Amino acid sequence: MTREILTTADDLPVTVLFDRVLVKVSDAEGERRSRSGILIPATAQVAQRLAWAQAVAVGPHVRAIKVGDQVLFNPEDRFEVELKGEEYVILRERDIHAAASPTDDGGTGQYL
Repeated sequence: MTREILTTADDLPVTVLFDRVLVKVSDAEGERRSRSGILIPATAQVAQRLAWAQAVAVGPHVRAIKVGDQVLFNPEDRFEVELKGEEYVILRERDIHAAASPTDDGGTGQYL
């Protein structure tokens, strides 16, 4: 899974305000595989599972998140928006549980 920046804030037709973070959820967030290779569909409710997304724009009062960071959030606490035909999610900074900054090798440098 590559962790490239999908878009820049300059490409978006909106300005994110206050403590909001605009993120792009990867298409691979639906189905996933277990360690043994079993395919788990997106509709399976195993437990309340957090999701990863990439921050593409941040508001002026966001302190800990930067554009390009991978953020961990609860998929139930989100507001979806469509911009230029792409689906995004807007979150409050306080709704983000963790952030992983990209490194030079393309990974996060962390085992999260």
